[in-house]
Amino acid sequence: MTKEPQQTRFENYTCWGSFVTPTYNMLKSPAKNSSCFHCGLPVDANRIVEKNIQNVARHFCCHGCSSVCEMIYDSGLEGFYQRTPDGQLLAPPPEPPQEACLYDIDEVQSEFVSELANVRDIHLMVEGIHCSACVWLIERSLTKLPGIIDVKVNLSNKRLFVRWDNTQNKISNIIELLGKTGYAAIPFNPETAEAAINKQNRALLLRMAFAAFSMMNLLWVSIALYSGADQGEFKQLFHWVGFSLATPTLFYSGWPFLKGAWTGLKHLNLTMDVPIAIGATATYSYSVFITISQTSVGDVYYDTVVNFIFVILVGRFLEAKSKRHAVAASQRLMDLQPRVAHVIRDNETHIVPIRSIQKDETILVKPGEKIPVDGIILSGNSSVDEALLSGESAPLKKQAGDLLSAGTVNIENTLTVKVTATLRNTSLGKIISLVEEAQASKAPIQCIADQIVPWFVAVTLLLAALTFGYWLADGIEYALLAATSVLIITCPCAFGLATPMSIAVASGLAARNGLLIKNGAVLEYLSGIHHFVFDKTGTLTEGKMRLKEIITSDNLAADNKQRLLEKVAHLESLSEHSIGKAIVQHAKLQNIKANSQKVKHFINKPGFGICGEIDQQMIIVGNSRWLENNNIPLHTQFLQQAEERENKGISCVHIAIDGEHSGFISIADQLRPDAKKLITDLRNAGIELTLLSGDKRAVAMAIASELGGMNVIAEVLPGEKDRVIQNLQSQGQQVAMIGDGVNDAPALIRADVGIAIGSGTDVSVESADIVLLSNELDKIRLASDLSKRTLRTIRQNISMSIVYNIITVPLAMMAFVSPLFAAIAMPISSLAVIGNASRIGTLFKHPD
Repeated sequence: MTKEPQQTRFENYTCWGSFVTPTYNMLKSPAKNSSCFHCGLPVDANRIVEKNIQNVARHFCCHGCSSVCEMIYDSGLEGFYQRTPDGQLLAPPPEPPQEACLYDIDEVQSEFVSELANVRDIHLMVEGIHCSACVWLIERSLTKLPGIIDVKVNLSNKRLFVRWDNTQNKISNIIELLGKTGYAAIPFNPETAEAAINKQNRALLLRMAFAAFSMMNLLWVSIALYSGADQGEFKQLFHWVGFSLATPTLFYSGWPFLKGAWTGLKHLNLTMDVPIAIGATATYSYSVFITISQTSVGDVYYDTVVNFIFVILVGRFLEAKSKRHAVAASQRLMDLQPRVAHVIRDNETHIVPIRSIQKDETILVKPGEKIPVDGIILSGNSSVDEALLSGESAPLKKQAGDLLSAGTVNIENTLTVKVTATLRNTSLGKIISLVEEAQASKAPIQCIADQIVPWFVAVTLLLAALTFGYWLADGIEYALLAATSVLIITCPCAFGLATPMSIAVASGLAARNGLLIKNGAVLEYLSGIHHFVFDKTGTLTEGKMRLKEIITSDNLAADNKQRLLEKVAHLESLSEHSIGKAIVQHAKLQNIKANSQKVKHFINKPGFGICGEIDQQMIIVGNSRWLENNNIPLHTQFLQQAEERENKGISCVHIAIDGEHSGFISIADQLRPDAKKLITDLRNAGIELTLLSGDKRAVAMAIASELGGMNVIAEVLPGEKDRVIQNLQSQGQQVAMIGDGVNDAPALIRADVGIAIGSGTDVSVESADIVLLSNELDKIRLASDLSKRTLRTIRQNISMSIVYNIITVPLAMMAFVSPLFAAIAMPISSLAVIGNASRIGTLFKHPD
């Protein structure tokens, strides 16, 4: 990454990413500046790269650093350096990828983009992203390029999302600009990303190991001093031994804290590293003074410095591991994706990497193997386990023509499959992308915590100063240790972790249990909603209409009913409505083949019906209003018979031939088996319930009655559902809309929270905030419970941090707590927050 060099100084090292004012730099002679102006690393005197930056000569360790610094200033983005708040370890700009133009080739790019259209989007893994200043710099620099539509940087996983117009710009230009800015970007690869995380953990582990080595050796020095050696001839020897161990420990193992503190102070941004660094350096400096002055008054505390640096590093390492484990749901989803597949090419089976598989190729999936792609079964039948992806507990029977999803497991027989989607275009790939977006999102409550942390640190520094002043009368040592304990024991980290950890855990666990939450903020919104509006067809009912009976005049013979069914089936074959499909399916069972070619002048009126000409006869099919609109006289007998059935929840479709009301067809849809339990549970939870339907009021009332009673809004056209939700919101109600995500899309978008019933593992419902990957309605209750549990956990975490500090800070100010104990106690609050967030997972085992 490129954070402009900022000259923050500890032992002649420059903190990369801090801002250096011209006044400060002019105080130093360039000839004496041994640190790179950009990255802060030492500059070899024989290889100094010098360049004028705003008419001031600057020294750099390499041409990469000088180019990046010059590019930032030339672009007018020097404000980047004032936005570098935290103390991540940085490095010179990484090497940009070679031959970036290869990614402009459609065949190569197809592995990474969702669609090879004019407007494309891609996820890039970016090496060098360290802080919010990096986010600012990348987004500002890329938005200046032509054709860039959207740029989003995910700081937590070091990824960049870019949407651009490929006719105006190329992905290679984007990658090259990032390289000039100091970031190496390549299309995202899960294995590469995992390697980068492991590298960071190894670096932290090395620092921790060095601190452990020093701590164990200093232990013997401390034992000797505490046993009386501090009064003997070897006192100074032991002091210098302690100095030789503590000094590299502070400036190597403790360097992240020193760097973070200096960077924060230069930008007046108080991070958690500030009190840690002040406590460590103050204690170390006092010990160095005692060592050098060789005074007989006072003791050294090198062991204290080393011990609490080691303990804090252990805490951070465990914290990193715990966070990684807690939010590992997306990684486990990635693990569902096989690395290779059996592809049939030239009548031979080849084992090839997933990335080389193309759409419309044919693959073999053997028993026990994970399905590597989305596809359609060409031949074979088997059972497929979709539990890890959709939450369906029982294996599903699959046969030729059925759809398969990547990440599911073939159980019984070999399947021949035609590829329809690969990699991130599969259902599994889309789920992973949406889960990661949810984990990176911020809930509104997090803004409060973000505002508290800087003030919290400021109060900590004030309390430490007051503690030092109060105990100074008892000796500088006593006052110093008490103040250091105050600095170390305080922990605002829990405020920062409280919300993101809870949201990350919740969204990951939800995905593993068949609930796809597209945005973490939805969890907070859903927890405050007390009005659920349900679409009827396909949501509370199975959405599988079945023809029950054909009602005509008493004197119409059975063969005439067959001919009537045939005409209606021809007409309905052009309709996409579930009722039309039910009629066509019933005709097929009666050996009647629907032929859309026989229909002329077809008209479809959503919410009313259809009509068309067949064999020179005008056929009109729809509700009674549709017949009236076409000036068809309605027969009272048919209306009465239809009303009787509608009162039982059976829908009726009226038929008119050549201007005469000829009868009607009754169609029934079954309630989902778990619909009644869901409505009962929600009603018992005090949630207001409304049934929204396009059917006649009598049909909707019958369904509501069967479910135990709820509000009913019926005879609503698809385009009017959005207005219904708007009316409810205008009354001050927060509304959640539950639908099938198709004709309910406007209402789902309008609602405060939109919940779509998925079809198997279908995640194409862009209009919903939450998608049920299976058809288990109980997941709606789980989503509601999960949102409440998540918000409660966030509040618990913040409360835990407050209580921890209310108890420990006064004890430290009263000098009841040593710096070592403070170092042990400080990470506990962060680990407690992580552990408490992980408890959200118990909701799926023991619902509240």
